[in-house]
Amino acid sequence: MTVYSFNQGIGWASSGVEYAQAYRAKVFKNLGIEAKFIFTDLILGENLETLTANIGFDDEEIIWLYQYFTDIKIAPSSYTLDQLKASLDFEKRQGKLERVNEHTVRLLFAKDDQYATAYLKKGTADIVDRVEYVSGKYLIRKDYFTYTRLFTEYYAPFDNKATVYLRRFYNEDGIAYEEFVDQDKSWYRFKDKICYSKAEFIEYFIRSLQLTKDDVLIIDRATVVGQPALVAHGPAKIGVVVHAEHFSENSTDDDYILWNNFYEYQFDHADEIDFFVTATEKQKELLSAQFKKYRGIEPKIVAIPVGSLAKLSQPTVKRKPYSLITASRLAGEKHIDWLIQAVVKAKKQLPELSFDIYGEGSQRSLLNNLITANNAQDYIKLKGHHDLKTIYPKYEAYLSGSTSEGFGLTLMEAVGSGLGMIGLNVRYGNQTFIADGKNGYLLDFKNTNEQKLLIDSLAEKIVEFFTTADLTEVHQVSYDLAKGYLTTEVEQKWQNLLGELKND
Repeated sequence: MTVYSFNQGIGWASSGVEYAQAYRAKVFKNLGIEAKFIFTDLILGENLETLTANIGFDDEEIIWLYQYFTDIKIAPSSYTLDQLKASLDFEKRQGKLERVNEHTVRLLFAKDDQYATAYLKKGTADIVDRVEYVSGKYLIRKDYFTYTRLFTEYYAPFDNKATVYLRRFYNEDGIAYEEFVDQDKSWYRFKDKICYSKAEFIEYFIRSLQLTKDDVLIIDRATVVGQPALVAHGPAKIGVVVHAEHFSENSTDDDYILWNNFYEYQFDHADEIDFFVTATEKQKELLSAQFKKYRGIEPKIVAIPVGSLAKLSQPTVKRKPYSLITASRLAGEKHIDWLIQAVVKAKKQLPELSFDIYGEGSQRSLLNNLITANNAQDYIKLKGHHDLKTIYPKYEAYLSGSTSEGFGLTLMEAVGSGLGMIGLNVRYGNQTFIADGKNGYLLDFKNTNEQKLLIDSLAEKIVEFFTTADLTEVHQVSYDLAKGYLTTEVEQKWQNLLGELKND
């Protein structure tokens, strides 16, 4: 049995979907189940391996759609600046080396009116990720490297800007296939096959896996993948993991439900799906009821947490008094700005209060400015990315401003470290990990228009938590709740599901 999980892209600030897959990889490894994680986006900024290794995947677990049809392995970047210089006859052409910044080097060839800009792997001084070639002031080519050249993009001027028209993907000793690009459309030419769209490309890939009845295909993100997967999975079982809110409550009534567009295709074809996985029992119960009410069907739905805890984490030193933590992408939907303003307000009554924010994202600058504007730099800190396993137990409570959490890996990790919890009363993660009045508080929430009221309520609950709650009891309630998410429990759920699929 091999379990193939489909995703689109991955970055440095990965979403919960990528972290959920990384957790799943560990579960399958512990169970002795072969697993592959497939990424279908064209990833240009980094070697894919750099990004997948960063969150814990093993190289042999990864399949990149664009690399699959080559004989080049998923591997760390190791192509050196010296190798690049040799390939360009740098010395013979009397090239000049110019270091633009820490991660960028320019190779100049004045006699030829050409230069190449090499972008180096972060944290290295001479490992090349990609190179851009300019001739006569025109970008003509980009090369992408791992331990060898993986693919090349060719450019020509169009509407006064450099536009890619061809990508050539390589084997270690020659061309593997080509992608011809016409603005937002592509077609792919192999030695014995032409695919006239990305969807056809993915279908060709799935068929090439030669799936058997013992294999399982899991769709984590269905954009572009959904239809080809249903067409080409053959005898393999096919399932869908629901990572987020699956419907729009405001656009749903007794006669009609508006599915989340990321799940609409899968739900409309639920009769062709062998199983659905939700992260919580609450979402499973709701989705089951909705399928029965609006579709008149009862598909197989199982609740399996998208993460697990190897163990409960106890503090090795006394927790810092009046300390708060949150951890997430620094994105608008996480509403960390609300948390900052609530902490500023609560600080007036709790002089020792501190708040550390872990994670990276597009709102870092905005949040930093908000902290500065409130003169809160001394007690509110943006801490960036860290491995939080040993960090959570240093704090007393966790704050969440998110208005929707399909599961909430950081919420699970926080209760696994015994933290008190404060967040909005929204599906599904907060309602799963916050036992109102026992290990923290769930705040009433209707809509984001009530921003001032929400901030005031959060501030009030922070003050109430630190002035009235029995913190010893709070921490124990969180630990007790977390026991159901230990890795052994989650592994058994996957073992049960895969065993049932094999016997169907």
